[in-house]
Amino acid sequence: MSEGAYLINIPGVPSYVTYSWLATGILVGLALLVRRSLKMIPKGVQNFVEVIIEALYNLCEDVIGHHWARAHFPLIATLGLYILLCNYMGLIPGFDSPTANINTTAACAIPVFFATHYYGIRVHGIKYINHFLGPVRNIFALPLMLIMLFVETIGHLVRPVTLSVRLFGNMMAKHILLGVLAVLAPLGAPILVLGLGVLVGLVQAFVFVLLSAMYLAGAVEEAH
Repeated sequence: MSEGAYLINIPGVPSYVTYSWLATGILVGLALLVRRSLKMIPKGVQNFVEVIIEALYNLCEDVIGHHWARAHFPLIATLGLYILLCNYMGLIPGFDSPTANINTTAACAIPVFFATHYYGIRVHGIKYINHFLGPVRNIFALPLMLIMLFVETIGHLVRPVTLSVRLFGNMMAKHILLGVLAVLAPLGAPILVLGLGVLVGLVQAFVFVLLSAMYLAGAVEEAH
């Protein structure tokens, strides 16, 4: 879809930025709406939001552990809700999916990279280096330790690249497929792809937050 075909256009602002702002506004507005109508017995929008939040918190507890779940939950929940909404925005005719642009997915992946090492250093201090030196750490294993340090460093630097490219690639492929089928195929085919797009959007958001939680869990655990 061309830039001018979107329902919302701001001159000089790329569509993925415009719809990123829209997604942020929707989430903030939804949070304020739920906050103003909190009840002991949830119903309506509050009930729907609580189900999603509880699922994300349980994911943090299962992957990171009870002790650190509360500390990492705000980051994981924010990423999960934002990515899921951005993924689904691309299914609405005239809307753009911000996660179909590498700039958006990189902006989500880079904070995970910095948070991982921030918490690793905060918890372990200088001993955090042990996570990069492999299972054997003594003077006789120095060559192996140096090799492991190099390999682990490359592996950690690649993490934000793989996180961002995986999400971007899947969303872009879905975006292109929907555009082609909308032009070439009968009405039924795009509807089927839209159903598949709903599943892909959910799975990709889940994979992103699951990997992010695993990286954070690896940073705060003791190196063995």
